Amino acid sequence: MGSYIIKGGQALKGKVKIGGSKNASLAVLAAAMALDGPCIIDNLPAISDIDVLLQIFSDIGATVEYLEPGKVRLDARTINTHEVLHDRVTQLRGSYYLLGALLGRFGKVALRMPGGCDFGTRPIDLHLKGFQALGAKAELGHGIVSCQAEALTGGGIFLDTVSVGATVNIMLAAVKARGKTVIDNAAREPHIVDVANFLNAMGADVRGAGTDVIRINGRPTLPANQEYTVIPDQIEAGTYMILAPLTRGDITVQGV
Repeated sequence: MGSYIIKGGQALKGKVKIGGSKNASLAVLAAAMALDGPCIIDNLPAISDIDVLLQIFSDIGATVEYLEPGKVRLDARTINTHEVLHDRVTQLRGSYYLLGALLGRFGKVALRMPGGCDFGTRPIDLHLKGFQALGAKAELGHGIVSCQAEALTGGGIFLDTVSVGATVNIMLAAVKARGKTVIDNAAREPHIVDVANFLNAMGADVRGAGTDVIRINGRPTLPANQEYTVIPDQIEAGTYMILAPLTRGDITVQGV
């Protein structure tokens, strides 16, 4: 196990630009895989999780074009499979957002159980419950999650436990479902709002994000062809805001 040696006692001073939110970026990128046109996503943080997810997109045939650091152009119309079974998936827990995105896109999806930070402690049953409420058959076996629906249909879903992952995944499937979906006891984090804003910018109809009830009116197509900037990382910003008074320093936090 690695360790850090920190020598304190110094006031922290200077300016720092806050990067894009990791949690929002992973969800927004996955949401792009449900779209019916290209999009540009900006303000992505320079972290390995983002690189791995973009590589997974390329693995399944999506067009990934790096425009500049932190900015990519994506086109999901070139995706050639609903199966995401590569070893790379196990490196990243956030790859499970592809369940909702590809289920909405193809009406079926098969995904290896994602890895990342100890997925086993965060059950996927809420995700599957949400997909089933939309008319999908969902099962987990031999390390693969499989979902299939003849036609996704909007419905009412109550999450027994507040779950960011389940809220996002259900949103990604529901934006393409027929009719209206209501998610009760939805997560309210800022990145939930960001995903909803992204989807709406691309042609979806998602309302109530940031509250515990989210309403989604399904659309058959999401034309996209827009550029979107991911929100700054509130955890990173908050860390520097706390460090300034703790060290009696003077820090200017930019980009928030």
